[in-house]
Amino acid sequence: MHRIRGSALVLAAVVGIPAVAAAQGDPARPVAGGGISVPGWQGVIDASETAAGLTLDNAKLAKDGDALRVTTGPAVTYWNPANTATGDYTIKATFTEPKFMSLMNHPHPYGIVIAGNDLGSATQSYLYCAAYGSGTFILRGFGPEPFQMGGRRPVAHDAVHKAAGPGEPVTQEIAVSVKGDKVECAINGTVVASYPKAELVAPGKLKSTDGAYGIRFAHNTEGMVTGLAMTKP
Repeated sequence: MHRIRGSALVLAAVVGIPAVAAAQGDPARPVAGGGISVPGWQGVIDASETAAGLTLDNAKLAKDGDALRVTTGPAVTYWNPANTATGDYTIKATFTEPKFMSLMNHPHPYGIVIAGNDLGSATQSYLYCAAYGSGTFILRGFGPEPFQMGGRRPVAHDAVHKAAGPGEPVTQEIAVSVKGDKVECAINGTVVASYPKAELVAPGKLKSTDGAYGIRFAHNTEGMVTGLAMTKP
């Protein structure tokens, strides 16, 4: 049986569903001067964003010192094909939202991507664990159609940091691990979700837990990513 460690389901935005975004007055807004300026990196926006007429150049990935700075635009997944992980591993990074909700009217998530296969194609598959600055998280993926673990709504957890308010900074350390027959997501040092690998590597979900790793940001979100790295047990 899978388990989600959290206090309660909360009502919040669902990532990548334009009808919800539009209903809440928060459709994706193209970023001026967008595109990818970090050598070796690639990206893909959600199919729903493409259907709305947006492109990868409507979001921005750039270097800011040792950090990656992301500004969206459409919901987007970024990766470097040189960054791959196999077997048992942990992918972790620190995400900082300098000004909570600076580009949005409700919280949006950002987080770690693992198990990327055929990325950017019609048959892509990957898994992501993402945090919101409001104290919730999600574990979702594409296989190639979207799928979600633990329900469609974000899950509240005390481990996920909350911003003091709109315009205030908030930081999350996110790690996704493959350990034997299970996959775990930890936020700020606490495991918030754990699933048997067999529930994730399945028809309509992941092809494998081996693959590329990277980062994902929802629409209309700005953040910094530092320390993106893989470790092996």
